[in-house]
Amino acid sequence: MSIRNLQPLLRPRSLALIGASGRPGSLGATVLANVRAAGFAGPIAVVNPHRVGVPGTRWVASVAELSTVPELAIVMTPAAAIPGIIAELGALGTRCAVVLSAGITQDSALKQRMLDAAKPHLLRIVGPNCLGIMAPHAGLDATFARTTARPGRLALISQSGALVTAILDWADARGIGFSGVVSVGDMADVDVGDMVDLFAVDPQTDAILLYLEGLTDAAKFMSAARAAVLNKPVIAIKAGRSPAAAAATLSHSGALAGSYDVYRAAFDRVGIVTVDALSELFDAAEILSCYRGCPRGRLAIVTNGGGAGILAVDALRETRAELATLSAATIAKLDTCLPPGWSHADPVDIVGDAAPSRYRDTIGPVLRDDGVDALLVMNCPTAMASAEDFAQAIAEAVKGARTEGVSKPVIGCWLGDSNRAAARGILSEAKIPLFATPQEAVRGFGYLLDATRARSRLLDAPTRRRDIRADFGKARALLTAVRREKRTLLTEIEAKELLAAYGIAVAPTRFAAAPEVMPDAVDGLAPPYAVKVVSPDISHKSDVGGVALGLPNRKAAAAAACAMETRIRAQMPGARIEGFAVETMIERPHSHQLIAGIATDPVFGRLLVFGAGGTAVEILADKVLALPPLDDVEAHAMIAATRISKLLAGYRNEPRANVEAVAAAIDALAAMVVDLPDITELDINPLLADPAGVIALDARVRLGDQPLAIAPLAIRPPPMAWSADLVTRSGFAFHVRPVRSDDEPLLAEFFTRVSPEDLRFRFLNGLGRIDHERLATMVRVDYRRTISFLAFEPDGRTVIATAMLAADPDRTRAEVALVTRADMKGRGLSWNLFEHVLRYAEAERIGLVEALEFADHDAALRMEREMGFTCHADPDDPTLRILRRTFEAVAPGASA
Repeated sequence: MSIRNLQPLLRPRSLALIGASGRPGSLGATVLANVRAAGFAGPIAVVNPHRVGVPGTRWVASVAELSTVPELAIVMTPAAAIPGIIAELGALGTRCAVVLSAGITQDSALKQRMLDAAKPHLLRIVGPNCLGIMAPHAGLDATFARTTARPGRLALISQSGALVTAILDWADARGIGFSGVVSVGDMADVDVGDMVDLFAVDPQTDAILLYLEGLTDAAKFMSAARAAVLNKPVIAIKAGRSPAAAAATLSHSGALAGSYDVYRAAFDRVGIVTVDALSELFDAAEILSCYRGCPRGRLAIVTNGGGAGILAVDALRETRAELATLSAATIAKLDTCLPPGWSHADPVDIVGDAAPSRYRDTIGPVLRDDGVDALLVMNCPTAMASAEDFAQAIAEAVKGARTEGVSKPVIGCWLGDSNRAAARGILSEAKIPLFATPQEAVRGFGYLLDATRARSRLLDAPTRRRDIRADFGKARALLTAVRREKRTLLTEIEAKELLAAYGIAVAPTRFAAAPEVMPDAVDGLAPPYAVKVVSPDISHKSDVGGVALGLPNRKAAAAAACAMETRIRAQMPGARIEGFAVETMIERPHSHQLIAGIATDPVFGRLLVFGAGGTAVEILADKVLALPPLDDVEAHAMIAATRISKLLAGYRNEPRANVEAVAAAIDALAAMVVDLPDITELDINPLLADPAGVIALDARVRLGDQPLAIAPLAIRPPPMAWSADLVTRSGFAFHVRPVRSDDEPLLAEFFTRVSPEDLRFRFLNGLGRIDHERLATMVRVDYRRTISFLAFEPDGRTVIATAMLAADPDRTRAEVALVTRADMKGRGLSWNLFEHVLRYAEAERIGLVEALEFADHDAALRMEREMGFTCHADPDDPTLRILRRTFEAVAPGASA
């Protein structure tokens, strides 16, 4: 379940305060006072067995005595009473409640009784154990916070009530307002993903701020965050940096996958801008409360202090921004209004004796320069004028540019506390965010750029798919054999066989059950040899002397195995030694040791690890994490994000490594994650890379305790099992498959061959051309909510029809739209493709499928009626018809 029945949180028309009190100092009295002070205009019912006489409210002794149904209930009674109250509210018709009371989640039976009481009525619960909620545009403050939120366009979602109070105090002092503030508490029902979905579609929210400690449903959160970022920035701070997930892992990959780093990787994947400190969240909030984006980062600086300007330039190195270059025409204009000693470049130093008029004369030409994307205006306090006069001149200049259509972001930096305090109100009214230091101002601008580019990455980043030619049958049979022997740990030889099945080159390896059979085991292998112990109880062999290298002949290999066995049995008498792996030493003088693998995070499921390898892998800590599935461009991005990538690129006399082969290995691991869900950990260390390619020298693989049919992934992969070869009743054969992110060129070509009339029917408007952004939303889909199917001619290369199914966050309702090339009509193609989409919807347990058609689209209306859809007039548009078909009812969210 997602946003169903959550709308009353932002715009309730009536309110019930269960447990509100007139006793001074109590929680119920504080919440009641805040509700009254915020000016909520709807009816307020106070429910308490003891009479509460507060003007503007109506008191009743129990929920049963409520004469009208409250849209939103705020519950603050003792924990034991909560399940009964929820049941009464649900029976009455209330569909949303905020439970402030603590002590519920800690009692699992009590928590379950509360959820069971809500379930029959689809009543949603925020909390328990939370500060409450604020909806400033509705005049609602149902919290026990000291400071209420001003109306504004920022949403704040926090897992900490204490952090909410701190942020509210900070925002109030700066005149920053909110569209909503939600303390989610223990998240027994409504979680962070639900709230992100709610604010993503809220027209009064321009940006979403998150304070996170943990997630209850990573897949839902990732889906919600991605949908939100496509429309508005999402900024998050994640508490907790300890690598707690590493404690019980077998592999280096698992040890490197720290919890905080996994969250960072997840946030990056869906376009969330991450900050590391509360002060940075404030910087982001300051600028995002005024601006939604900035496509480029060329920053101009106007300052009356040269030193302050230099500090701002220095700060640019920490961001994606750059110093703007002023045009000759702009410099010529500034020459007419600035003294001869001005800087004649960016930063524009208007000199310390500048009066307010000099700021006014300078800002206009700089803002109008085509080479400037944003402007930072800095003021050092002087006796030339008051802070208010400087602020007023700057505000007037910015307003003047905006009236002429120049709407570039303008940022203020007023040095000195009293100077800044005097200017804040004037600049705030002009929508100019104000910062205390050059570093904070530039950092804030950097977050604006990051938010803009995060959205762009979701739509514009290049994509490339690599076909992985895997021997899936061999890999599956290998894992089945391991399971049959009731093992979860593969031997090194089995692990290498698995890698080879996915096209990753491995060093040929033989198995010797004992030292004395070593001479026979090395048959076919050329010296020198490497010998390694094989034991399910030893994860890092070199740590216990379980690796011997450079052995010149068979006799030396056997002797090394014997010594190794003696040494390990003395050090680890309980370790099981199953035998030894022997291989030819790989000598590659220009190679680099890498690590590549699969790890499992308890929240986000499977993830990929890549970085610098070798025995010091944890000490070097040069690694990057990514959530599968990946495409080839994302694999290359993983490589580029590491420090060792600079060595792979070649330097001095060292040749460039075959980075394409490294990316191919990462692609193969990403495919393995999807294909083989049983794998919980996989380690290739070292993976040698040089100009000739890559080769895996050592590998370890562990399976989960129980077999899995589907890998636990936070991002759903394309459901390629829904590819099919279909034949219409007329005998026309075609292929259909789910869309992939690299299909945009195919789809663009398809739409050039669709008639204008069919475009009107498909997009319900007069589009003459399908632009990149619209195409990107069709191919870069979140398969949890949306899928496009492409139908191909028998050659498999030319698209002849498309169908998109887009579900709401609850996944209980979806809308379908289909378009077929004009020359392909009349063959039954549309019917068969539509049937395929409906089979998918039913399999996904979506209860209602709708199609929106023009009233004059006779062919579509006739086909959909024949398929069991019912036709309804659109109450908002008489030219449209809504077609509906229901499937077997399912519990909301059951197919998540």
